[in-house]
Amino acid sequence: MPDPPAENTYRIEDLAHQTRTTVRTIRAYQDRGLLPRPERRGRANLYSETHITRLHQIAHLLDRGYTLASIKELLDAWDTGRGLGGVLGLVTEVDGPWTDERPDRVTRTELNARFGGTPDDDAVSEAVDLGVLERIDGDPDTFLVPSPQELSVAVELHAAGVPLSAISGHLRELRGQVEYIAARFLEFTTEYVFARYLDDPEHRTDAHAAEAASLVRRLRPLARQTMDAELARAMRSLATRHLRTHLGAEQPAEERSGDRCVALPADTVAAVESLVGREHVCEFIALAAERELRARALDRLTSGAVQSEEVRESS
Repeated sequence: MPDPPAENTYRIEDLAHQTRTTVRTIRAYQDRGLLPRPERRGRANLYSETHITRLHQIAHLLDRGYTLASIKELLDAWDTGRGLGGVLGLVTEVDGPWTDERPDRVTRTELNARFGGTPDDDAVSEAVDLGVLERIDGDPDTFLVPSPQELSVAVELHAAGVPLSAISGHLRELRGQVEYIAARFLEFTTEYVFARYLDDPEHRTDAHAAEAASLVRRLRPLARQTMDAELARAMRSLATRHLRTHLGAEQPAEERSGDRCVALPADTVAAVESLVGREHVCEFIALAAERELRARALDRLTSGAVQSEEVRESS
């Protein structure tokens, strides 16, 4: 039987060329424990396909924002005789797109036209800072649009009369609130679903990593579906209340007193309803409040008159 083909070996310069990195970087990875030491043959250090695979894995994780320290933790936890296939699949699943929306491109001329035709460098810089637009190297007149839907919302709001500065300010505020909600959802699912994969060494296998990746795919749309449902509920409730306020429509007493929203105890509202009927609750409370204010004003006047009389008598 013929011997199996010998595995390819590389000197450090060849390894750097094959992986599009540098000799200095390879040595730095070795010093950090990210890369296995080469095989020593005579006076030469020889690297193998295993080193090429590992360098590609490191580059893959760096591109997704992982630090070298976190990459080392991944490699130490998952590469002890079990391989990295499963965990890299999980990383790819988590780092993959969380929406079906496809990025688009827009030229500066098209952008100006969509926002009224007048160039606004400050607004463009703000959009880039927010990530609504991304600059393209070598093409200063074209931008990448990660979320065309988000840009379209800004276009519609601006056409309706909302200033661009107000739109960007609202987006910054909204983003902070949404990130808080996303963090809470992640904490919730981590505690009840993924904790066993992260905390239990027995679940750090390729099979369990693949199982966790499958769960990510199943749970990924749940956050958006929940947000859609709750936003629809809140908008329906608040928009109806807002419209009633501005149209002067009859509202429950606990929601309106004059032009301001005032919370009243439920027992108080129920007692007023039984006394005058629900349709007269707001009127009754307004008149009662007005009578109380007038009574206090009369008390102040009376008190002032009494004090003046006492001063005259004492003098």
